[in-house]
Amino acid sequence: MSKNGVNAWREAWGQLTHEASPFAVSENAKGIPEFTKAPSILSEALQAGREHGDKPFLKWQEQRYTFNEFFVAADRLTAALQKDFVIRSGDRVAIAMRNRPEWMIAFVAAVQAGAIPVPINSWSSADELIYALDDCDASIVVCDPQRYAQITGLESGTSVVVVDGEPERACDHSWKSVLERSADDVEHIQQKPDDPALILYTSGTTGKAKGAVSSNKAVCQALYALEFQGAFAYMTSEERVRPLLESGLQPTLLLAFPLFHVSGLFSQFLGALRGGRRLVILYKWDVDQALNTIRDEKVTQFAGVPTMMQQLIHHPRFGSSDTDTLFALGLGGSAASTSLLAKLLETKPMALSGSGYGMTETNGAGAAHSGNQFVAHPESVGWPLPIVQVLIGETPDSPAPTGTSGPIWLRTSALMDSYWRKPEETQAVMNRGWYFSGDVGHLDENGMLYITDRIKDIIIRGGENISALEVEHCVCEHPDVEEAAVFMLPDDEYGESVAMVVFSYEDIPEDDLRGFLAERLAAYKLPKRIWFSDEPLQRSATGKLQKAHVKKAFAGIE
Repeated sequence: MSKNGVNAWREAWGQLTHEASPFAVSENAKGIPEFTKAPSILSEALQAGREHGDKPFLKWQEQRYTFNEFFVAADRLTAALQKDFVIRSGDRVAIAMRNRPEWMIAFVAAVQAGAIPVPINSWSSADELIYALDDCDASIVVCDPQRYAQITGLESGTSVVVVDGEPERACDHSWKSVLERSADDVEHIQQKPDDPALILYTSGTTGKAKGAVSSNKAVCQALYALEFQGAFAYMTSEERVRPLLESGLQPTLLLAFPLFHVSGLFSQFLGALRGGRRLVILYKWDVDQALNTIRDEKVTQFAGVPTMMQQLIHHPRFGSSDTDTLFALGLGGSAASTSLLAKLLETKPMALSGSGYGMTETNGAGAAHSGNQFVAHPESVGWPLPIVQVLIGETPDSPAPTGTSGPIWLRTSALMDSYWRKPEETQAVMNRGWYFSGDVGHLDENGMLYITDRIKDIIIRGGENISALEVEHCVCEHPDVEEAAVFMLPDDEYGESVAMVVFSYEDIPEDDLRGFLAERLAAYKLPKRIWFSDEPLQRSATGKLQKAHVKKAFAGIE
């Protein structure tokens, strides 16, 4: 029976976290909550996927894998890493390729071999790619032809396995030859909960990316938190889950998030592996191809960044029979505008829609909600997950009153240990176990978390704080505006002023746009300068607006 309302939600939450539940929660010696019955070794957690046997698991172009076939390939690669490449516990295995089955096989094989997988941003330039490989001191890199062409300057001490085609250098190896090793040769290395299990590079838009190092236990806690959220959604929104269960379809996800991002890695790939769900992989985002795939492969769930979701739900075909099997929709990666949230709820009112908040450093664990909770509070990111403590304030020692907006601090058993070989950068964001998110937000009287801005995106005009995100959301409510970037310009009179870059497929007179904004924003929040872009604004591989690049291109300042 579906449960609606805060009291009913709290009751379901309490039942799920009770000591008798699989999702029992208690505080550890440091006072940090954790799932007491979660696995503590990543390799062991991944073996749950073997239970799904001959069920379909992966579909990419002409490649199809059942769970059994996937693990046979992973075991062969594990054996090759151990026997042929002499990979030992703690060695780094880098993965540099676009989304495809070999990416996932390489990840599981590295974990099973006792190595530390290091996903690399496949959108990186050659210099960025080589920097990351050198920074993590990778023993081996598994890559696709596009990334292979970028790493010709890599030191010879790193082994290279290239997927598709033959390697150009005698010291490199082809995927096909490496997988000739028998799966019977595999030896699963037993790690300890506190041993490092993953290095996930931040997707920062400025400066060098930093590798967030997480323990086996932290990664497993994050995975279990996703499964908790699924159970909570079922308990509180059964009428939204039932259509999928009654359809007889295997739960099938359209994978559009890049696998090197926490959303793609945790909530998509690893969640599907453990949960027996099927993944259909898009090589890159294309809304028409996405709709074709949803129709042809009977996709039941799609999650993407707001720009993807906006393109999808505004497409003329979205309301057609092409999306009849699409029972669940999720948002992540960045904040969604109120107009997008309203359109989402209007278009698929009975879908199991949801959103979440997390980051690389917390392995995606933060806050989340879906179903009836999302419908009731769409502009929030939900309740902090049971293993996450949230504090609003300038420091963890000075919490702000409920409802007051301020810097967000997180403490969780899913938190990274440190940035790889960067003690000063680690110290800058950690305070006695609390992680400084860099985001601004508040908790309401019901404990719902709201994200209102990034600290670096606060514009202070004559002493008044202006949220760049608020102004961006406002201008995006204009029917002809596709996207916008709002940022600070130096101002002789007020110190700082608001500037804006807008992209639209239509010609919008600047005066008309200013009039639209003036009806909705206080005068001090209105932009002093507006630029119009002829093409979509630059975004990262994870869909995040590259505001620094936009600002430099139009305003000419760093």
